[in-house]
Amino acid sequence: FLSDARRSSPSDRLIRACESVRENGGKLTPLVRELTRVFSNYNKNSVFLKKNLKETNNFFREIRQNYSNACASASTCGATTLEAGQLNCVSFPRDEEEYLNSIVGSVPYILVLGQDCPARYQLLNCLLGEKLLPLGAELGGACGPEGGTCKRRKLCFTHGRQTRLSLALPGQYELVHQLVAHCGRWDTVPRQDLEIQEECEDNAHRLAELEITLHHMLLQEAKIMVVPCAGVQTLTQALDDCLRDTIPITLYALSQDSVTQEQAASLLKIRELLPYPICYVRVSGPPQPGETASPEPGRPAERGALYKQLVSLGLLSSGAGNCSCGAPSQPHGSVLGESVDRLHRLLGPFARQVLIGQQVEAASRLNALHCLWLNLFINQAFDLQRDLQITPRRLEYTREKEGELFASLMAIANRKQEEMKDMIVETLSTMKEQLLEDAANLEFTDIIVTQNGEPVTSKDIKSCIQQIQELIVVQLNQAVATKLTSSVNYLRESCVGTLERCLSSLEKSNIDTSAHNVTSNHLKQILNAAYHVEVTFHSGSSVTRLVWEQIKQIIQRLTWVNPPAITPEWKRKVAQDAIESLSAAKLAKSICSQFRTRLNSSHDAFAASLRQLEERHTGRLERTEDLWLRVRKEHAPRLARLSLESCSLRDALLHGKPKLGRELGRGQYGVVYLCDSWGRRYPCALKSVVPPDDKHWNDLALEFHYTRSLPKHDRLVDLHGSVIDHTYGGGSSIAVLLIMERLHRDLYTGLKAGLSLKERLQVALDVVEGIRFLHSQGLVHRDIKLKNVLLDKQNRAKITDLGFCKPEAMMSGSIVGTPIHMAPELFTGKYDHSVDVYAFGILFWYLCTGSVKLPEAFEKCSSKDQLWNNVKRGSRPERLPSFDEECWQLMEACWNGDPSQRPLLGIVQPSLQSIMVRLCDGSDLKSGSLEDSN
Repeated sequence: FLSDARRSSPSDRLIRACESVRENGGKLTPLVRELTRVFSNYNKNSVFLKKNLKETNNFFREIRQNYSNACASASTCGATTLEAGQLNCVSFPRDEEEYLNSIVGSVPYILVLGQDCPARYQLLNCLLGEKLLPLGAELGGACGPEGGTCKRRKLCFTHGRQTRLSLALPGQYELVHQLVAHCGRWDTVPRQDLEIQEECEDNAHRLAELEITLHHMLLQEAKIMVVPCAGVQTLTQALDDCLRDTIPITLYALSQDSVTQEQAASLLKIRELLPYPICYVRVSGPPQPGETASPEPGRPAERGALYKQLVSLGLLSSGAGNCSCGAPSQPHGSVLGESVDRLHRLLGPFARQVLIGQQVEAASRLNALHCLWLNLFINQAFDLQRDLQITPRRLEYTREKEGELFASLMAIANRKQEEMKDMIVETLSTMKEQLLEDAANLEFTDIIVTQNGEPVTSKDIKSCIQQIQELIVVQLNQAVATKLTSSVNYLRESCVGTLERCLSSLEKSNIDTSAHNVTSNHLKQILNAAYHVEVTFHSGSSVTRLVWEQIKQIIQRLTWVNPPAITPEWKRKVAQDAIESLSAAKLAKSICSQFRTRLNSSHDAFAASLRQLEERHTGRLERTEDLWLRVRKEHAPRLARLSLESCSLRDALLHGKPKLGRELGRGQYGVVYLCDSWGRRYPCALKSVVPPDDKHWNDLALEFHYTRSLPKHDRLVDLHGSVIDHTYGGGSSIAVLLIMERLHRDLYTGLKAGLSLKERLQVALDVVEGIRFLHSQGLVHRDIKLKNVLLDKQNRAKITDLGFCKPEAMMSGSIVGTPIHMAPELFTGKYDHSVDVYAFGILFWYLCTGSVKLPEAFEKCSSKDQLWNNVKRGSRPERLPSFDEECWQLMEACWNGDPSQRPLLGIVQPSLQSIMVRLCDGSDLKSGSLEDSN
């Protein structure tokens, strides 16, 4: 029952009416024009949202693929896993991805419900501005929440070049069916085509919806659906079909002054099933009792009985707007329109709040993800930069400290020989009597000795001697080793611990996993062998084994001629001979010699291992620098641009596009306009930037991210938001509109107009406070100058224009700034936050002079290159006779050519406060110089 072609016989009146609506821009009804504008804006914003979401997904997918591959091949090709391990998981959380896809994939449309068919059809005619559906007697039949005898189809109004009617299944298949409308002329849709005939037995025909195609301007932007009667489809089924992949603007038509109990139950069910607010519309009837038809100007109309009933049912919040006040007062709640004539004043804002609410939520979630991962990239850049800076220093430190430790240990080993000798002699003399007594009382094992101690075999005698010697060796070894361990304090130098930690860090950052464990174990063995002595005594101690071997070698050289009798005196004699045979000098010399041998061997092995470790790190650092470059130049800027777009879309949805006022000034990268108000903030300034290429786009996006991420601070100009204008310059270019706090004037203008000494010193303090705050957030401004310091009406200063502001880890060494304020190291590409201290020193010179005249050394330069060359050679602003000595010293310190010699701003600030107290002393005299004021 399918057909490839649709046939229709449209009404000439409908064609003329729809053409009139299209050609006249919807002037036949303000409601059509307002709704068309709302849906058109929604569809345009949806294009940007879809594009941003698609590009974000592509970006995350590329990152995951690249760094997953890097992780997989790290063991074979030596690629670093530091970045890969953190970035291969960059993606959408599953719930966020599902939500965003559902929003961008949803189609907006108008869903019409109502008390009965006449109410729904009347509201539909009102929406389109034409009597397309029959009303009253010509409609016929009864209709209610239970359906009654009414069995009218679901209606779907769509846009097409020709007016046509057809029956279609939900899968967009058209049924071959002869409609009454196909048989001749008609002014309204024939009642027979709206209804399902009782004799119809075809189930597909009963489920089909009546699709009405019109060439209507509203339908170009959104479809309209009218739910069927309850006798055709239950309310739950109807809403389930309508809510699939759609965002409905739900309208409920009310033709009565009140709702019945059955209708109230139906309304409560609708509220339960729909996740969106509902606009209740009273489509007919006289003003309700208690309602003022024409309220006095400035006074809202009194609420009618219908409104009070809906509030009592919990379907409206108390204070929900109606058409008499023009817009809903509850931004996310259901509303009631009690007058069709002024419905456009309510329905337009209502549709806008529903649609924009969804897009704002989607844009906010998308931007939150952008910011989350962008901050990860920035933190990653810090980690990579730190690795590049710290690893070479650690290697150099390890080499130096090991060399110093080796030399020190060798010298101490030589010096300790005599101390060891004295210690051994003292130990032997102290323990001698106890050793002799223990030997005399020794009970031999595995030897049978008679009570009178008669001579035994020479083999037994030899065994007895060995047991006595072992007794002496064990006790002497324990005592000597314990004292030796406690005496050699040089083996517990604090630098050994630092050296171990440094080596451990180098090994952890070594990416050659195949050699990692071998190298680590080898280095630990070297340190243990060369520098560690066990504190507690046990048989495995290196010192214990050393003493043991030396004592055994000496004692075992003793010989016996005749087998003696085994008596206590004989045992004492054997022990006495063993003790006297020990040479403390030889023992000490042997111990120190072995220490020196071990130190030399360990030092050589250590140096060889360190060279291998350094070679591996050299290659790794080259790859790390490449990764750092990619994070700064590719990953972070690309994601920052996506973040700028999503944030700007959200701001535009919430507050609209700002209106440009008169031009306030021009800079190298943008034009600043006056903006009366935006987002409930006023007055504002608007900076319009037209990025000429991708690099400027990325720089601007990063600037916006850094500025927006900053906490609000009194010494920084507040950035309210941004909007991307795709129609800037008549649509010839795309501009980023940055809306910010508007102040009275800049410092350049302020100095020209004249500022008192106290005001100028206060400006200096404000600027230092602002720079310190930026530095505390990890940012470097890089363009501190007169034009970038704004003054309020009280002449308090705020820093603006963070166009060059970046974290140190994200700076690529670009030469940026204003020539006379640029520190010499900026030209080398290697610089840090101290460039802001230098720029402040130049700024402070202007504040001390009280004028905007160039310093003489800079004024003589004929070109920018000449100026830069002079600055690199040490040229600085001259000292004027009027300068205060302390101020001049502060300037000179700030613009010192050596960045390490410039003062910290934490020192500059109290110095300025001291100068201000000393020079001003509460006065506020106008002056052109500090000396005059003093």
